[in-house]
Amino acid sequence: MSVRKAGLLTLMLLAAPAQGRAAANEGSLEYTVKAAYLYKFTPFVEWPPAAFANATSPFTVCVLGADPFGASLDQVLAGHQVGEHAVRVRRLQASDQPNECQILYAAGSRAQAMAAVNKVKGEPVLTVTEQSLGVSGAVVQFYVKDGHVRFTLDPAAATANGMTISAKLLALAAALQSGAPP
Repeated sequence: MSVRKAGLLTLMLLAAPAQGRAAANEGSLEYTVKAAYLYKFTPFVEWPPAAFANATSPFTVCVLGADPFGASLDQVLAGHQVGEHAVRVRRLQASDQPNECQILYAAGSRAQAMAAVNKVKGEPVLTVTEQSLGVSGAVVQFYVKDGHVRFTLDPAAATANGMTISAKLLALAAALQSGAPP
């Protein structure tokens, strides 16, 4: 088994407990797995100190637009920490500023997701969208293939936002994007 496959298997196994809490329908399972991924990405991404107001301010996972997670995001992230930062979830409206978010899941239409990604361009925010929306410039894009949640990464977009993605996470990505748009 290659290192990449072994790493992916490890990441999927870490997400497995969240799958057991998912509702019976397939959509709930998909978004429970995605919620687990959002947390499991955190040890593999380095945010600059400026991403936080202070050393103990919360690590905030935001959803901007129509929330596809429902309660699963709150359940998966409940009680977790990223370093010294307690994890919290915020649901934002289009008019809200996502300036306190460390992870921003941009949902809704392509235009809404693109606007959300552009709002935080250059800020230390890990932007996440669905690949089906066709949003360029997001750091992470989820998609489902053969019943499994997969993701692509854009390391140039992460760098442009002041973050570093570890080689381990880069190796787990199904594909790497060519770079953030200018």
